[in-house]
Amino acid sequence: MSGSYTGDGFTGPSGGWGHGRPPQGLWEAMEQLRGMFEQKVAPRMGRGDVRAAVLALLAEKPMHGYQIISEIAERSGGTWKPSAGSVYPTLQLLADEGLISAEESNGRKTYSLTEAGRAEAEASGDRTAPWQTSSARESGTVGALPKAGIELAQAAAQVQRTGTPEQVKQAVEVLDEARRRLYSILAQD
Repeated sequence: MSGSYTGDGFTGPSGGWGHGRPPQGLWEAMEQLRGMFEQKVAPRMGRGDVRAAVLALLAEKPMHGYQIISEIAERSGGTWKPSAGSVYPTLQLLADEGLISAEESNGRKTYSLTEAGRAEAEASGDRTAPWQTSSARESGTVGALPKAGIELAQAAAQVQRTGTPEQVKQAVEVLDEARRRLYSILAQD
């Protein structure tokens, strides 16, 4: 199913946003928007940064892998969320090096620092945490605009999925006004 852009919104075969499934173009546009925000704002972190972040977090308390990923995302203001494909191999490497140990409970491994791991974490304790970019420290709002944009796109998609044609029309008007106001911010001196 494909829709078309008419200048005042997307329309599908049934004639409007509030009918049936959303046009595929809308989902693609939302994903493209999300990707643009992440690409322009999210820092590119290396494997050494993941290692340093894991050691820093485990120095505070034992955690499982998902907690580590979530904690990094939260502390970075949403600008850095390492993938499981980078965190879990790092955890395995740290275990192989004898810096962390894992205890399994209820099918989930909880990782904690060994004495050697604690010594390494303390030795690098004077460095800035990897999730703290210079712009994040200066502004405190690195992830605020992309997060707000993504949340706006999600709200628009919800109106599109479940709203009446009149609600969809109102939502388009709100989005058009928001776009104009954003550009007016840039036009200010």
